[in-house]
Amino acid sequence: MADSSFDIVSKIDRQEVDNALNQTVKEIGHRFDFKGTGASISWSGQENIEIKANSEERANAALDVFKEKVVKRGLSLKILDAGEPKLSGKEYRMLVSLKEGIDQENAKKISKMIRDEGPKGVKAQIQGEELRVSSKKKDDLQDVIALLKGKDLDIALQFVNYR
Repeated sequence: MADSSFDIVSKIDRQEVDNALNQTVKEIGHRFDFKGTGASISWSGQENIEIKANSEERANAALDVFKEKVVKRGLSLKILDAGEPKLSGKEYRMLVSLKEGIDQENAKKISKMIRDEGPKGVKAQIQGEELRVSSKKKDDLQDVIALLKGKDLDIALQFVNYR
């Protein structure tokens, strides 16, 4: 019997992030507490989102609105890496970068976790920015998924190609 397997990935649904960003732009434009603060949020390249406001508090408030919209769209907050608001001229700027892919350090950590705490006979292979987990028993694979969902990792994980 052939091994069953699935892949562990960390991907971002860019369309959902864009939808959350557009909803945030609308809310910032309509809310009374943002009137006259010069608050704005926009894409800054492919991987970053830039928030501008006339005070540090308004920049953080705009970030909170964006986080709220991201969660409502079913995305994890672990994909966001927000910097501190920095004064640039007369306005504060904050850069929020998107984290995608599993780096080597996290891949090794997850692989070790599967070896140490997972069921016997489960193999994890690092393949670039994803991990392939395979086993003879499908139940063992489901145990690995449950194990990883129970851990508090600093990256958002998705489980794909289950076969």
